[in-house]
Amino acid sequence: MAPPSKYSPEFREEAVQIALWSSKTISEVARELELNSETLRGWVKKYQKQQEPAPDAELTVNERARLKELERRNRELEMENSFLKKAAAYFAKDPR
Repeated sequence: MAPPSKYSPEFREEAVQIALWSSKTISEVARELELNSETLRGWVKKYQKQQEPAPDAELTVNERARLKELERRNRELEMENSFLKKAAAYFAKDPR
C-alpha cells in the first residue's frame, strides 16, 4: 500500500491547472510550487489521460496542434482581458 500523499487533491488539481494553462514549462511551475518536476509531470500526464476523448472521436495531429495553439491563445487573451479590466477599474476610481 502506498503511503498517503503529502499533497491534497485540491493542491494537485491547482498545480496541474497552472502547469497546463500558464506559458511556463512544467519545470518552471514545479520550481515555483517547490515540487519535483517529475511529480508534477506525472500529475499532468494522469490528468491529460483522464481528459482524453473517446477513441472514436480521435483528432488528427494537425487538429490537436491547432487546438493546443488556440487554447494557448485563448489563455493569453483571457489574461490580457483580466489585466485590462483591473487597469480600467483602477483608472476609473483615480480622478486626475
